[in-house]
This record gives sequence, C-alpha cells and structure tokens, in this order.
Amino acid sequence: MVYADPRLEQIKNTKIDSFTYRIEKGKIKEFATALGYTSEKYLNGDAVPPTFPTVIEFWGGQISMSKVLGLNLSKVLHGEQSYEYAGVLEAGDEITVHTEVEKVFMKAKMNFIVLKKTFLNQHGELVLISRSTIIERH
Repeated sequence: MVYADPRLEQIKNTKIDSFTYRIEKGKIKEFATALGYTSEKYLNGDAVPPTFPTVIEFWGGQISMSKVLGLNLSKVLHGEQSYEYAGVLEAGDEITVHTEVEKVFMKAKMNFIVLKKTFLNQHGELVLISRSTIIERH
C-alpha cells in the first residue's frame, strides 16, 4: 500500500520499548477517587477498576509516543480506546507492557495509527490487550 504521508509506511509495525509497572493499592485508590467510584473494593485497592490500564499506560513508560512516531502533538487527537481482558489485574502485580503499531491508514486527510499493547503479569501470563487509535490531523 502506498501512503500519501510517507511517515505512515515508516512507522508501520514499529515495536516500542517495553516497560514494567507494579500495581499499587494507593494508585488504585487514587484512580477510583478521581473517577468518583464509591465501591469499597476500589477505594481500598482490593480490586482494579476496568479502565485502570490507562494508569499503567500513562505512568508506566517513560517513552514519548509522539517522538517515537514523529507526531505533531498540536494536531493529535485520541480516537478510540479498547480493553480485551484475558485475565485479572490485581494489586501487587508487576505488569510488563509490549507495544507495537498494529495498523496505519489515512482517512479524510488524517493519519490513523492503531497501537496494540499486550499486558503480561509477573508469571508471563497474558492478562490484557489494549488498543488505542491516535489521529493526526493534517
């Protein structure tokens, strides 16, 4: 496939450096409080809320996706986010996240970049697959 934006061909199938994040009860409580959860299991850090992987993605890695992918941040939008659970995330887990550019395409003069992140626990078990779509306007 030929892309109008040559950067898309260059970043297709790019693998981003992996990172590991330890899930702490305090971070679970902080996240639950910020979202207004009232369930004691979340506020005590005894259970991980369904969208907590966002915390792992934002706090776990020190990698700037915009730099790695050559994006102009002033033109970037977050298009979509999905989580496919294959296991359970728990406080104390050490989660290693592997990221790759799964798909790139252009639509309506915008670049779409789909990132696939696989989350493995400390036992090497797959617990989650996350996909996020980055949109870069022209």
